[in-house]
Amino acid sequence: MPSILKLQNPFYGWYIVAGSFIIAFYVAGSIFYGFTTIFNPIVDEFGWSYAQVSLAASLRGVESGLLAPIVGILVDRLGPRRIVFSGACLAAVGMFMLSRIETLTGFYISFGLIAIATSTCTVTVLMTAVSNWFRKKVGLAMSIVSSGFGAAGLMVFIMARTVDAYGWRDTVQGLAVGILVILLPLSLLLRHKPQQYGYLPDGYIVPDKYGSIEKTENDIKEYGLTIRQAFRTRAFWFTAILFICHHLIIGTTITHVMPYLTNLGLSTTIASLGASGIPLVSIVGRMGIGFLGDKIRRKRLIIMMFAMVSLGLIIFQFINILGVIGVIVFLVLFGIGYGGFNGLRPAFAREIFGTRQYGTIFGCLVGIGMFGNIAGPYIAGKLFDIQGNYQNVWMIFAIIGFIAFVSSIAINDKETNLEKEK
Repeated sequence: MPSILKLQNPFYGWYIVAGSFIIAFYVAGSIFYGFTTIFNPIVDEFGWSYAQVSLAASLRGVESGLLAPIVGILVDRLGPRRIVFSGACLAAVGMFMLSRIETLTGFYISFGLIAIATSTCTVTVLMTAVSNWFRKKVGLAMSIVSSGFGAAGLMVFIMARTVDAYGWRDTVQGLAVGILVILLPLSLLLRHKPQQYGYLPDGYIVPDKYGSIEKTENDIKEYGLTIRQAFRTRAFWFTAILFICHHLIIGTTITHVMPYLTNLGLSTTIASLGASGIPLVSIVGRMGIGFLGDKIRRKRLIIMMFAMVSLGLIIFQFINILGVIGVIVFLVLFGIGYGGFNGLRPAFAREIFGTRQYGTIFGCLVGIGMFGNIAGPYIAGKLFDIQGNYQNVWMIFAIIGFIAFVSSIAINDKETNLEKEK
């Protein structure tokens, strides 16, 4: 950073990190992780098959996948505040509709609205906002926000208890109210780029005697590839395979973890603790591995994370034999591996492709990855309907984790030579 700059303190970027953490916590807990708590109650009330209910999670993936690239473009142009505010309003409408459904069609429509809203309030928008405000500590900042998704596991246990006490409809309706009360005010906290407010990333400002911020900004101009250039690299497509495998595994596991555990004979309370444990343990990976990503090559860490995920899924397949020890080992391996990749992937994408069109490129990667989220939950639900159990389901997804492991090895993170541009 040029010597003419001095540090602005306190730095507003950390307020954005804090607000993004809470937004991630609430949206992930109420919509993504929390879905597993209402899965069986909906099946019991309407008599729909596991595949039919799982299809809602797949539809959520379709909407999010189609919209993620568009959201990435919009956040690059409009900033995060308007997008998150609009998405929060739509999420509340979708949740209110979900609490009133009577038909399968209504169930899918409400989830479609929720999916659209989710794509505007989570990873692409929040990580782009943070990326714009940080350079030196971007890994730490992104890891903190990513940990909001992990901490959302606390809501799974709370939702499970609330569903038992008040029913799934009242629980969902209460979550809709929470969206309006929590997310709308927090969206106003978000800002687009620090340059628009008179200072530079990491809180540096320009003393008047050295000229305008526009002049100084030229010294640290954004670097990296355009979306068209990124599409022409092998690194982009191998990274896209990672995102597909990741979403396929995580979307399936989060959706089916409680149905799987209850089908093994565990109580709803115990199963909800297992479901909560995945995102909670993932905080260790999101924060710890994300922090290490600023010091160790992120590619090496990503390879390690997918190895842990695959091994964790193998353990998960034999939970009925291994018992409590198996559950603990699964949570440690899968949770840290899953969280570690989530903590690394925003900064890893920026490391490879730069900041010039970060929101657009990262949004495209998330959108492509959502094809995994589309297929995974439905496939697992269909296999359950055919077999009457989850036999071999987790072994299949462990193999998918191994594919991601191989793809991460194949990524050439020096292909774009961005270090020369910085």
